[in-house]
Amino acid sequence: MSASDLIKKYNVPVPRYTSYPALPHWNNSLSAENWKNHFIQAYEEFGKSDGISLYIHLPYCESLCTYCGCNKRITKNHRVELPYISAIMKEWNLYLELLDEKPKLAGIHLGGGTPTFFSPISLGILLKHISRTSTRSEKFEFSFEGHPNNTSKDHLQTLAQFGFSRVSYGIQDFDQQVQVAIHRIQPFEKVKEVTEQSRQLGYRSINFDLIYGLPHQTLETMKATFQKVKELMPERIAFYSYAHLPAAFPAQKSFEAYLPDENQKRDLYEQGKNWLLEMGYEEIGMDHFALPGDPLLKAKYNNKLHRNFMGYTTSPSKILLGLGCSAISDIYYAYGQNEKSVDLYKEKIIGGTIPLVKGHVQNEANLKIKNLIMELICNHKASWKDLESLSEELLDQLLVFEKEKMVAFDANGVRITREGKPFVRNICAAFDPYMQNNKKSKPLFSKAI
Repeated sequence: MSASDLIKKYNVPVPRYTSYPALPHWNNSLSAENWKNHFIQAYEEFGKSDGISLYIHLPYCESLCTYCGCNKRITKNHRVELPYISAIMKEWNLYLELLDEKPKLAGIHLGGGTPTFFSPISLGILLKHISRTSTRSEKFEFSFEGHPNNTSKDHLQTLAQFGFSRVSYGIQDFDQQVQVAIHRIQPFEKVKEVTEQSRQLGYRSINFDLIYGLPHQTLETMKATFQKVKELMPERIAFYSYAHLPAAFPAQKSFEAYLPDENQKRDLYEQGKNWLLEMGYEEIGMDHFALPGDPLLKAKYNNKLHRNFMGYTTSPSKILLGLGCSAISDIYYAYGQNEKSVDLYKEKIIGGTIPLVKGHVQNEANLKIKNLIMELICNHKASWKDLESLSEELLDQLLVFEKEKMVAFDANGVRITREGKPFVRNICAAFDPYMQNNKKSKPLFSKAI
């Protein structure tokens, strides 16, 4: 089968597998009391030894980036900062009340929205409270997402004082026509300035988010973007596929006519990947690249790469606690998502209630398949032991993948080939009973290509 035929066949909606089951497949069988009990159980089993990681969602942005699929709230009114920060601190306190000791933190990640919408003073108030009420694991890792246009030296200094050493800048593309279409104008000079400031202040890892498949992108325009990236050489690159979901995010309709088709989009990825490899980056897993010596690469080589709602990570922590509106938690035995509305979120917090709106309790079968899918998406392989309960239908599908040269079998099990890596989400979906049992339904997933 030709590359074009494979793209046509497998360019279908599938999960990104930052969780299993994927969020649209959660069973919502979770009461507030059950959630608290599962959190305490997970903390006793895993949190005491490995620590917990915090994801803090800061949803505000001053302007709308039309490509964006994140939960955000657009405003230029910065008086919203302290009431929202106060709500997050109160939510954190609700979890502290469940424990008989200060929890140990393995990591913190500030995401959004635009975390640097918040002033250094506001962020300092939040982080001071979290620092005062917790301890840190030996190998803690604190990171944040920064907008190059509004990440100031004061932001960088304040966060560094609290132990932050990693920053991810949302670049997306340096081409001016693309930036205008997606309403994300940021000059290269500004990106260079904030990158150099980060390094001067001791940040040991800088990540650039780049996206392929955006409106007006061509191989020529993207080559110019990668040449600018080469001037700055961030330690990591996240090279994401643009997820076009205009039914969920209507602003994406504004540039629909200018999107590359699926074959053009695949060409953008393959060429972009080649440019990164030529620069000296190595592929970690789906969408991610890093320079030699990076901890993610070391974890990959040692088969210790993990994946959660943050993407690929080196943290062994089995507890990722989400704070803030729409934040998602993975506490091993269960998943939970907070209220998406800022106002409803704050209302529940003021009422002293953990603001969950959706959840899922993991059963034994879920955990087994989760481990299998994580092996495939992190390490691109699975052992025969993991595959011991293969159904006849799944075995047939694996044989199809083998015929298409996407997987190969050996004495240890199945491994995903170089040709199959771009289709890793499709391969994982073959092992996902929720996808196989709901082939006629159309949950909200982006297409694989």
